[in-house]
Parts: sequence; C-alpha cells; structure tokens
Amino acid sequence: MQATRAKFHGPTQELLGVPVSLLDMDATVSAVEQMISEGGQHLIVTADASGFVIASTDPELAEIYQGADLATPDSQGVVWALHRKGAKGVARVSGVDLFDRICRLSAERGYRLFFLGAAPGVAEQAAERIRLRHPGCNIVGTRHGYFTADDDDLVAQEVSVARPDVLFVAMGIPRQEKFIVKTLGTIGAKVAMGVGGSLDVFSGKAKRAPQFIQRLKLEWMWRLLLNPSKFSKVKMLPRFVRLVFMEGK
Repeated sequence: MQATRAKFHGPTQELLGVPVSLLDMDATVSAVEQMISEGGQHLIVTADASGFVIASTDPELAEIYQGADLATPDSQGVVWALHRKGAKGVARVSGVDLFDRICRLSAERGYRLFFLGAAPGVAEQAAERIRLRHPGCNIVGTRHGYFTADDDDLVAQEVSVARPDVLFVAMGIPRQEKFIVKTLGTIGAKVAMGVGGSLDVFSGKAKRAPQFIQRLKLEWMWRLLLNPSKFSKVKMLPRFVRLVFMEGK
C-alpha cells in the first residue's frame, strides 16, 4: 500500500515530464529539514541521466519520478539538460553528497537514520565510518539489500521497529525507488531517499573520485576506470541526450 505523502513545493524545471529541483545543496538540505519538521512522508529521488533513460521505458518508475516530493539533478548530464531548458545557474546536487549532508544534520539535530541496502556488511561498515566522520550521527539501524521483492513487506516491518526519521535505500535504480513507494507507509519515515552506491562509498568498498576530478566534472569517467561494469550505465548518456533533444526546449 502506498503512503499518502505531503508534497514539498520548491522551484523546479520540468525535464522529460519530471519537475527537477533547482535548489542548490544548502537549500536542498534546508528542504529536508522542513520535510522532517512538518511531518508526513516524503520521497526524494536523485535523478541522473540513467534514471531518466530507465524511466522512459518503465512507466512505474516514470510515475514515481513525477510524483516525488523532490527530484535532485544528480548528474552533469541532467544539469546540462536543465541549462538547455533555460534554467541557468543550476548546480549538481549529487545523492552521495546529499547523503553525507543529511548524516551531518543528524549529528546536529538528532534525526534518526536507517541505512538499508548494498551487500551484507556494507551498511554496517558505512555506519561505523559515518559515526567517525560525523560524531553523534544517530544511525538507528542497518540492513543489507540482498532480498527479493517478495520479502519487501517483511523487511519494511523490520525497519519500522527502528522508527527512522530518514530512510536511505541503496539498491540501485529502479529497485530502490519502487521499494520506497511500496513500503513507506509501513516504515513511517518522514523522508526516504534512494542513494545508489553511497553506502559502498562511505564503507570504503568503492573509492570516490578526488576533488579535482569532481571539479572537472569527470567523476563518471573515474567510476568507469575503476569499475568497467559501470559502462552499461555510462552508455545510457547518448540515449539521454537524444531524449532531451526530442523533447525540445
């Protein structure tokens, strides 16, 4: 059963049918605080080029993106497309950076966080490292993401016992988004967000690009060099560009 969510309203630019947030990172973090304080249940999607391509042939994911309370521009490709649509000055708000900022916010405000996803042991390792990075971060539970959709309701019941304010789900697109929409009513988190490989990064299992690579906007190339299996995701970029041109300005 899907949860009834309180829709968050902020400045957006529609891209391929999805209202993408134009907030910068600081304003996005403030929006998360607002969502938590006002109650209800909110879905954040971190929309990268591959997500848009998948959504173009997956009506369920497309509906989730369109109905999300906040869709952040989580790739340089999406930022480029927004600029092309006339939204100047938009900056990337990546899922991994937003995850980190919310963890820091938890240390300051006491928000209850739950890490769900990745391989067995990864969420626990990420939690240990995050607690060192942000002393006082209130992580109330962790669980791996190696379960089938048949067990979604059972896992949701397990997570709900921890009463998280924020649920991070690291199971990849579109599995993580579909899990959230299906189970958020049971879990009861005020904010839920799919975070892809963020738990791998903060556990140390995956290495993020150095800052100068990020500044050059070549983080995608770094990930591809370290993990050639990411090529299947990178090769979606030309399809994304084609979709953007087909939509027009």
